[in-house]
Amino acid sequence: MLEVGNGGMTTEEYRAHFSIWALAKAPLLVGCDIGAIDDTTHELISNSEVIAVNQDKLGVQGKKVKNVTNLEVWAGPLSGNKTAVILWNRSSSNAIVTASWSDIGLKLGTIVDARDLWAHSTASSVSGEISAELDSHACKMYVLVPQSN
Repeated sequence: MLEVGNGGMTTEEYRAHFSIWALAKAPLLVGCDIGAIDDTTHELISNSEVIAVNQDKLGVQGKKVKNVTNLEVWAGPLSGNKTAVILWNRSSSNAIVTASWSDIGLKLGTIVDARDLWAHSTASSVSGEISAELDSHACKMYVLVPQSN
């Protein structure tokens, strides 16, 4: 059961928890008191873009594909030749987390539009790798959409 909103974690930790559960296609069962949630918790558990990854019709679970000193990359395929990616800093200090295309199963030379599911923004024409500077215990979650040739 999701722990988002139950206390004991930072907002970044709750965001990472929800992201990993969504990518893993785990049931998104809310474990907090819905009648007492704050605006931040509501925003986290109602992010339709993250929920769409969980509910993707391909139904394939994502998994951890890279771990270097608590800097993790999780990835999984989505329908429409898309890929979901999570960059996660599980360390106790700020760090840059990078996923190269070979880490996540994309062919070298693939150019994608990278949709940041938490910032609701898109970076166009990304190639080779995706990276982010992350606070301790924070994550970024993306859907990578290959550009047409």
